[in-house]
Amino acid sequence: MDRRSLLGLATGAGLAAVPLLGPGRASATLRPTGRPVLTHGVQSGEATADGAVLWTRADRASRMLVEVSRRPDFRGARLVRGPLLGPDTDFTGKVRLGGLPAGERLHYRVRAESLDRHGLCAEPLVGSLRTAPRKGGVRFVWTGDIAGQGWGIAPDLGGMKIFRAMRAARPDFFLCSGDTVYADGPLAETVTLPDGRVWRNLVTPEKSKVAETLAEYRGQFAYNLLDEHLRAFAAEVPQVNQWDDHEVTNNWYPGEVLEDARYTERRVDVLTGRARQAFHEWLPTGEAKIYRKLSYGPRLDLFVLDMRTYKDVNDGNTYADPRRGLLGSEQRAWLIRELKRSRATWKVIAADLPLGLVVPDGAAAQEGVAQGDPGAPKGRELEFAEVLGAAHRAGVKGIVFLTADVHYTAAHHYDPARAAVADFTPFWEFVSGPAHAGAFGPNALDGTFGPRAVFVHAPPRANTSPAEGFQHFGEVLIDGETGAFRVDLRDADGASLFNTTLLP
Repeated sequence: MDRRSLLGLATGAGLAAVPLLGPGRASATLRPTGRPVLTHGVQSGEATADGAVLWTRADRASRMLVEVSRRPDFRGARLVRGPLLGPDTDFTGKVRLGGLPAGERLHYRVRAESLDRHGLCAEPLVGSLRTAPRKGGVRFVWTGDIAGQGWGIAPDLGGMKIFRAMRAARPDFFLCSGDTVYADGPLAETVTLPDGRVWRNLVTPEKSKVAETLAEYRGQFAYNLLDEHLRAFAAEVPQVNQWDDHEVTNNWYPGEVLEDARYTERRVDVLTGRARQAFHEWLPTGEAKIYRKLSYGPRLDLFVLDMRTYKDVNDGNTYADPRRGLLGSEQRAWLIRELKRSRATWKVIAADLPLGLVVPDGAAAQEGVAQGDPGAPKGRELEFAEVLGAAHRAGVKGIVFLTADVHYTAAHHYDPARAAVADFTPFWEFVSGPAHAGAFGPNALDGTFGPRAVFVHAPPRANTSPAEGFQHFGEVLIDGETGAFRVDLRDADGASLFNTTLLP
């Protein structure tokens, strides 16, 4: 396709623009005079072989305008008129572009046009993205756990430098494995480090208390985008986001009523509704459903799980009821069905909770899949035994789990020869994180599925600050010719701490 046919107007056969708005539309009565300002940069996400989502936010009601081109000078670019940016979506807006060429780097430029004066626009912000390939290899990075445990943006210590290292890797996309924000983690202005240095947080009103209102949840995402490294990374690398617990509150599950005195609204279902709205407003997500499959050519299918929306109660996790679990019956059936259908060399399951690590929720309850009993599957292990067993019987190969959550990095190999169950094909699980949060670990491994810790890099004590290291991201490079799957577990500066190559 030539540039003209590719980058035609939305009314033609090229780019298709679909506004992705939250509830309601911008109020037509809010028309302050003056030039709009784009306040929090630009982002892209959900980059498929022929489309992507673009995001921005303005300081007032305005119209989102996007130009897209194969050229960085935007010569020959075509304009796409996006949605109104209004108060109902906190002045954020998204456009889904279609008709893009596969496996190419495209350049985009975003403005916001005044509703009071046609042609009066914000100063443009530029970004780029790479669409998914239809053939060949792919490179991506993943991590999770951003700005948690009281460690916010500290400009005098360099900010969230891990995003600078991930940007330098030039990945095709970024998988955020949950805890995209810490809505339950208020920031203090200063924290004294063990060596006597003082950590000075940038603090906003929304980050000075636990989030309860919609405005406070929105403020969690707005805060992270104050970091220059994250903004630069988001402008160049398409995102795939899933959520975990801290987007709402620690270790939450549907129907929970909090006993935390910091909250005046203690119904988790109410808090979750507000958090979910802010999540979709402030991130370049596509459809409202968090679990989904994304394809990146013949070598990779990415299965993004939602281990929160359908989660059962955090108890001892030793029940025998197969109807309970983390995924819920619909998502579990979807995962089994799509794994069987997949013809990709590698089926990466993005899990916001690790499979074999024990993650307690207090003295008697369990937060994750495992519970420390190395015997036959119990509790939430039952549904993963069902998924792995069904995949094994169907001859599905190339399953790899990627996760974060536990705030250290590790490589685990699972083998039925070591397990309490034999009905699954050996696979790997790679853990990475945190990305600018307190470092913890390591956690105990549950022997039910026969895991072996091949590599672990964890801090010497709980809640080690980002200034002391132990921040991590993972990088995957899939060779387009051989299909080899190389994993590097890296530190905040990008140095490889461990790597292994899996063959098809």
